[in-house]
Amino acid sequence: MPQPSAPRKTLGRPPRISLEEVIETARRIVAEEGVNRLTMRRLAAEIGSTPMALYHHVRDKEELLVLLLDDYATRTLRRPELPAHPRERIVAAAAAIHEALAACPWITEVLTADDLMSTSALWFVEQIVDGLVECGLTPEQAVRGYRAIWYYTAGEIMVRATAARRRADDDRATYRERVFAELDPDELPRLAQVADHWAALTAEDTYVEGLRALVDGLLATR
Repeated sequence: MPQPSAPRKTLGRPPRISLEEVIETARRIVAEEGVNRLTMRRLAAEIGSTPMALYHHVRDKEELLVLLLDDYATRTLRRPELPAHPRERIVAAAAAIHEALAACPWITEVLTADDLMSTSALWFVEQIVDGLVECGLTPEQAVRGYRAIWYYTAGEIMVRATAARRRADDDRATYRERVFAELDPDELPRLAQVADHWAALTAEDTYVEGLRALVDGLLATR
């Protein structure tokens, strides 16, 4: 007697996905491989769905990055108890931003594009701008002052993160270390004087010290 044929598989609809699953998977991709490896097609493959299914939750990669920024800010940014003096309030708010972003450098990479932001983090920006105004700057000058503080903060994080990745990938002496080991003290006397401990000095965490110097400079004529 003929054997009954196996039931045919139906394709049906892709499994339903949630926005939380989209954000969690996107966060894992960028944390492990970097922002450039995050695409809608790659994200869909990781979830086991289709790019079209993702568009029910996010319009495009830019919107997805904004969601990631807000997700990270909501989970990690804690509003500190701010000092009464506006100068110290500026330092405290900027240091809180630095502390949160230093733990996740890819967030800084996204933010340095300068056209994406997390609305959840605007409270910190408000404190910095308001503190600068209370110290005597005009609102326009305060915005420029905030920009200088942000560039310093983002640059410090990116430089340290890039250096850490390079050291992790190669334990040999860096090119800079090899150059500094052979400096001519007649031509570069100051650099030669500190060459043997240049790496240790530049590895020190002096963010807050530099931040205070920057704020003092912004307010020097006030």
